[in-house]
Amino acid sequence: MADPKSDPLPEPDRLEGAPHPRATRVLYGHADQQADFLRAQVSGRLHHAWMLTGPKGVGKATLAWRLARFLLATPPGDGGMFAAPASATLDIPDTNPVARRLLQGSEPRHFLLRRGPNDKETALSQVISVDEVRKMKSFFALSAADGGPRTAIIDSLDEMNTAAANALLKLLEEPPAHVTFFLIAHQPARLLPTIRSRCREVRLMPLGSQDLSDALTQAGGAVAPEDRQALAELSGGSVGEAFRLANLDGLKLYAALVRLFATLPRLDRPQALALADLAGARGAAETFDLLVTLIDLFLARLARSGVTGQPPAEAAPGETQLLVRLAPVPLAARAWAELAQSLAARARRGKAVNLDPAALLMDMLLKVDETAGSLAQR
Repeated sequence: MADPKSDPLPEPDRLEGAPHPRATRVLYGHADQQADFLRAQVSGRLHHAWMLTGPKGVGKATLAWRLARFLLATPPGDGGMFAAPASATLDIPDTNPVARRLLQGSEPRHFLLRRGPNDKETALSQVISVDEVRKMKSFFALSAADGGPRTAIIDSLDEMNTAAANALLKLLEEPPAHVTFFLIAHQPARLLPTIRSRCREVRLMPLGSQDLSDALTQAGGAVAPEDRQALAELSGGSVGEAFRLANLDGLKLYAALVRLFATLPRLDRPQALALADLAGARGAAETFDLLVTLIDLFLARLARSGVTGQPPAEAAPGETQLLVRLAPVPLAARAWAELAQSLAARARRGKAVNLDPAALLMDMLLKVDETAGSLAQR
């Protein structure tokens, strides 16, 4: 396993500004999933491949490193009279030699499979190639198989091209001795069914507001107690998304959108232009992307409120009243859902041809106004 500190390229499995999952010592939430793994290990029925699924940013990679650290640092018991007592926790001290080696990227019994550099080694590849899978196969063929546990983390299956996925499938069909695979998948339904069938799936659920707040604080993001619920609502229980929202003033941007949409069906043009200018400013690509995400999220919450008749927990002042007014019936909810799909496609096309971000965002806001006007006339 290469030393991550010697790699000049950014690590593809690390959220910028946050600790890498291997350095994240506390995993918040997911107690049942950890207990299930521990029971399997203690009973001697440990599956050779564990697929960790769930929304992006809920802690799948952190759990994978936690499980690998535990396996590599826990001597296999022989079941005899003098065998070590079964572990009651997955915790491994920082002072443990395995923990130190994993943190430094020098553990000889562990392989991390992720995106590597492109052909020119000037940037990261957009996919995990078959060559990376072959490196993992060679690693386990050459590393010692003396009966001790070995581990591999694949982060993530979603980034594999077809050739890499097929090569991994062959490895799962005939796994190396004493190797446990931890495969991270954000959208498992899109994977090869044959890969899924050879893994034991562990689904991680979105975090609650308290766990999300604690995990965000650990990652270096600050959240005020009064913002916990709103952040949990907008992030979908994802620490990664909450980190992005916190770093880019996402709660303030969403509140600004709610204030703007409160003027529908007569959109306040000065407010709309101010948001468009913010998105089009130099170096504001991340802000533009976040605003597009927040518009899509607002429309999704609007549609869901109209269908169910139950608005979600308020994520900005005045949002509940606004959702009820704009989507009072399921018919309106359908119109907002269709608009969300249309605007998402519009944003993708606009980015693909490098349209001016300010103009693109203004166009999206005007489409929202147009839909609100049409619904008001029904």
